[in-house]
Amino acid sequence: MELSRVDLNLLVYLDVLLRERNVTRAASALGITQPAMSNGLRRLRETFDDPLLVRTGDGMSPTERALTLQPQLRTILASIEQVVEPTEFDAASSSRVFRIMTSDYGESTLIPLLLAVIAEQAPDVILDVLTPSDMSFSEVEQGHVDLVINRFDEMPQAFHQATLWHDTFSCLVSTDNPIADAFTLENYLAGKHVWVNKTGMGASMGITPKDTNRLGWVDEALKRIGHQRNISVFTRHYQSALKMAEQQHLIVTIPTRAALSQMDNPKLVVHKPPFEVPPFELKMAWSPLLQHNRAHQWLRRIALDVAHHS
Repeated sequence: MELSRVDLNLLVYLDVLLRERNVTRAASALGITQPAMSNGLRRLRETFDDPLLVRTGDGMSPTERALTLQPQLRTILASIEQVVEPTEFDAASSSRVFRIMTSDYGESTLIPLLLAVIAEQAPDVILDVLTPSDMSFSEVEQGHVDLVINRFDEMPQAFHQATLWHDTFSCLVSTDNPIADAFTLENYLAGKHVWVNKTGMGASMGITPKDTNRLGWVDEALKRIGHQRNISVFTRHYQSALKMAEQQHLIVTIPTRAALSQMDNPKLVVHKPPFEVPPFELKMAWSPLLQHNRAHQWLRRIALDVAHHS
């Protein structure tokens, strides 16, 4: 097939269709009518001699050929974007939307710092903050998200990454809690605890105290010294955990940067854990498709700057 006979705009259509897997949503994303998008899909099927998207019980599903094309398509379009975009990113005049996927921890500690700089340097830039359960690593790799900011047990090797900061753990208890002035390991283990953590990428899953291999850093540290805490509440939200800590009978063990936000709260006392918990890294990761994007380079630069100076 001669390239001159191919409408390259159809590649943009196909990229959005494979992302949305819905003709109506794809049309809306591109700002065209549904009939125009349906016509584009028809022409795409003729061009590739493949249905590309077929109706199933789950909606529209990509064919094997479409799944093969998708990463190649993203690479091609990213290269074109790099060619046509300005040499430099003009933050002051940009109204770009940056999508950042992060946990509640990252959203409550790093994002406010980032927003302060964006407000000064790029007042019209918009942040769309997503949770880890909103998308999969595959969708991040395709460039649908600008940055993933989290603590990672593992990450696809193709991703670029950088460390934002290291953090330790602290404990919060109510000033009315009997152990507030006697925060020993014995009293810690005798108390009731709030578990708060990330749930990983993709769909969120429930957890129970029996899932010892999934409970995270704090419980792994206790397990190494032969102990287990009594967890009575599971939550994925640090702000909720901070409010729960005000209850007389609960103990909350969370990253220190999140705990220090309560230093002026007269209802709470902050303690160092009565056992050793290894520190962790907060990292940001991004798709190789975005590595050379000027706007993305600006975002990464200010994220690193505010993290390293906070």
